[in-house]
Amino acid sequence: MSQSNTSLLDEVVQWSQETCRQELKSVLPKLTSLHHNSESWDDHIRILKIIIDKFLPHIGLSELEDQCFSKILPKAVTVFDSMMKEISDQVAGLSSQNTELCAFLRNLLQAMMQIIDALSTIVRHVGSFEEAPDLDAIRSLPTCILKVLRETFQHCKESEVVYCGRLSLVADLLQGLFKEAYSLQKGLLELLDRISLDGSASQEEVSNIVTVIHSLLDICSVISGLDIALHANTWKFLIRQSLKYQKLVEEHLHHRDISTSLCDNLLAVLNNSVELAEQIKCAGLQEATQSPEYKLFQKSAKMCRFFANTLVHYIKEFKFFLTKYCSCFHQLYLQVISLCAPTLPTSLSEELNAAALVPMDALLVQLLPLRPFAEVVLQQNLCLHPEHKLPQCVLLVNVLGQLTSQPEETLQLWYTGSQFSEETPRLPLYRALFISFRCCYTERKVPVRLPGVMMKGQAQVQITLHHHICVHLCASVAALPPVYFPVLERCLIDAVLQADTQTALLAADVWCFTARYGTAELCLHHVLLIAQLVKTCTTECYQSLHLGLLLRRMVFLMTPNHQMELVMRYPPSEVENLPVWQHILLRALSHDARRHVEADITGFTQKALTDWENGGYKLGQVNKVNMALLSLQVVVRGQYSPENECVSSAARIVTQLWLRMSPDQVQTHPVLQCTLQLLLTMSAILVKNMDPQVICQALLCVDALVPQKCVDQLLLAALEFLSSLGKIFVPPDRQSHILPRLSSLFGVLLADRSWLLHQHALEAFSHFAENTNHEEVIAQSLCVEENKTKVVNYLSKTVNAQEDEESRLKRLKLETPVIEEHNEKLEYNTDNVPNKLAAEAIADTEPCPKKARQETSTEEYSRYIQTAESSLKALLALVDGKAHNAAPPPQWFESRLQELQTLITHISTASHTT
Repeated sequence: MSQSNTSLLDEVVQWSQETCRQELKSVLPKLTSLHHNSESWDDHIRILKIIIDKFLPHIGLSELEDQCFSKILPKAVTVFDSMMKEISDQVAGLSSQNTELCAFLRNLLQAMMQIIDALSTIVRHVGSFEEAPDLDAIRSLPTCILKVLRETFQHCKESEVVYCGRLSLVADLLQGLFKEAYSLQKGLLELLDRISLDGSASQEEVSNIVTVIHSLLDICSVISGLDIALHANTWKFLIRQSLKYQKLVEEHLHHRDISTSLCDNLLAVLNNSVELAEQIKCAGLQEATQSPEYKLFQKSAKMCRFFANTLVHYIKEFKFFLTKYCSCFHQLYLQVISLCAPTLPTSLSEELNAAALVPMDALLVQLLPLRPFAEVVLQQNLCLHPEHKLPQCVLLVNVLGQLTSQPEETLQLWYTGSQFSEETPRLPLYRALFISFRCCYTERKVPVRLPGVMMKGQAQVQITLHHHICVHLCASVAALPPVYFPVLERCLIDAVLQADTQTALLAADVWCFTARYGTAELCLHHVLLIAQLVKTCTTECYQSLHLGLLLRRMVFLMTPNHQMELVMRYPPSEVENLPVWQHILLRALSHDARRHVEADITGFTQKALTDWENGGYKLGQVNKVNMALLSLQVVVRGQYSPENECVSSAARIVTQLWLRMSPDQVQTHPVLQCTLQLLLTMSAILVKNMDPQVICQALLCVDALVPQKCVDQLLLAALEFLSSLGKIFVPPDRQSHILPRLSSLFGVLLADRSWLLHQHALEAFSHFAENTNHEEVIAQSLCVEENKTKVVNYLSKTVNAQEDEESRLKRLKLETPVIEEHNEKLEYNTDNVPNKLAAEAIADTEPCPKKARQETSTEEYSRYIQTAESSLKALLALVDGKAHNAAPPPQWFESRLQELQTLITHISTASHTT
């Protein structure tokens, strides 16, 4: 700096405030010019301080920008940046021995603090005016200060890396620098809070406030993890300003950056909270609520709640600008659910859930009406990380719970799925939930910790995923508007007819609730539909098993009159109806229906047996006999009293057939092995009505087959029969024929290497041993020491190898792809006739509604008019939005509008004629 300039500065420093006010117009331009052209940092800071201390108080509020700020603040930012760069360039040589460099860097940090202090003085001065300034009158101030603040916070955050082990040499100054910056930001935000823009604000003013918001967002990304209070306060101000000027700035804000940053911050803080909770758990400090660790956890949980609530609030206000980012919100929801899953002590878990999970419910409420969110959540081939399969299931369950309070448009969006080819494909909610449950194979096998409700003061307990989802599905069905029942039925049928048995059982549980909750006519409608589907299945397919289990349960829910109608529709005496009746338990029927079925089946079986006898007992007719025995098995299975007339009739038929069975023929002909299996199953029930001679004949047939490699079903039937022999006392004259053979068979079957047969053999032998009077059979069956050891271990419930939890989870995860592949093969190789018939049945028959309040005619008209009006308004908004873009509506749009216009005309005409 020249001598004359130095003299000017020395002179000005001596001036009084009055002199400065008088010389403002002549001297200030010179000083700002000197400031702009200054080359040394010391000169810059000296001139900056003189301008601020001596002349700033005398400049009017309206003249601050043009006379002062626009001239000195950009240069201040440039100098501050150059100081930062110099530190970065020189810091590598810093050490305690290099005193000269250490002093130089410390002087730089002190100079930076002086610049920040000068900026703070400016903020305080502007804030001292009684009237709030216009943003345009100080437009350079926020922008320049925010740049300085960002650089300062970034430097402080990276200080450990920048100073690389030599931080102690400058730590005191860095701490001071941070405090000065903290104070500067606080003052600036208080000043900006006083400023107001109205609807007449200029585009430049709007641009300035948008720049401030985006600059604060940038600062938030820097101070994350640096200071909790600073971070939270900056976010609060950012959101407050966004809402304060919502109408002005909503089209200009970087909504993606703001929402993504909120999501990232929430996840980061939640991760930190979980880690702190785990550390507290491991250290056993969960009861030490005053410990530093626990207090740190509480602070982290509080920040978690803050970010979650802030995100919910932001989405609520700007949801229509955030539809493009629904996949991000979906992933956030899944990650939060996943992070809150670890096992933690109750106090920590409750605090974490209140901080993260409770706001997720509010988040869901805001997202439910958004079609893009529904399309993301309900997409058909949703690819999820394995850890997110359970959270996806929880999400869908929570959606079910929230829908009860949603308007008609939202219900239709979620319940019906996509309706037209031009829509983005989405599944109906119920179907998506069943598919999601099917994907949670591992979680279905172990207890899961899910949010629950305490009932009657009882403590929450661990429940299965099946239980949790079933309860919420049934609650949803209870509140479901009748118009969506056809969709529900289709989803239930799809779930019952797919290959995963546990998913089918879940659907059956919900279906039974639906039938019980609804009218008797609805139950009848469902039973007749299921019975027809059972008839279309082959006896060996998995659909037959699933439908049979459902039919068996549904019959219990029918009225006596409707049970008789089922009997009339599907007479048990007709062979083609056998697949229906073999699944039904007669004890589910009323007295009249039961007697009718028993008489029909017994007569049908006796006739088949008589025809076989009259035909000369030909082997080619055995299949018909087997079909008759399958029918008879239905009757036998439902009997408990040996004196019952049906039991006596069935025992005579079974005895007659046993006496025709030849061990040699049974070994040779598979069809007779089917007969043997049926006879063994029924004989296990009718054993008290059988003569010892017949029992001996049965044992001879079993003894002839056991050494062979016969099907497991036959051996299981044999074990069931052997077990039942414990209920009878064998006469002394027959004991030598029966008991040794019985011991021999038990010995062979107990030694079987198949785990399934071996387990059933242990159960059968145990049951026999508990009931029999022939204790010598027990001893003779266990003459092999290995068999004896296995039986003793089984009876004492000894577990040879205890699987730890980690090993079990690992095994279940390894099983998952194997079972999934098996189910996919089953579905790929199966003819989908039942599925097609089910779809046709639902399409052709309108089910009776559930027990719900019937709408009046006026209410129906109002509901449909409101739905149509909402849809047309949404269409209009879409067209208006497209008017500002290059892309026109699709080609079919006009023709479809004409069709709607014609339809409206028809409705109007029809209403006038009525």
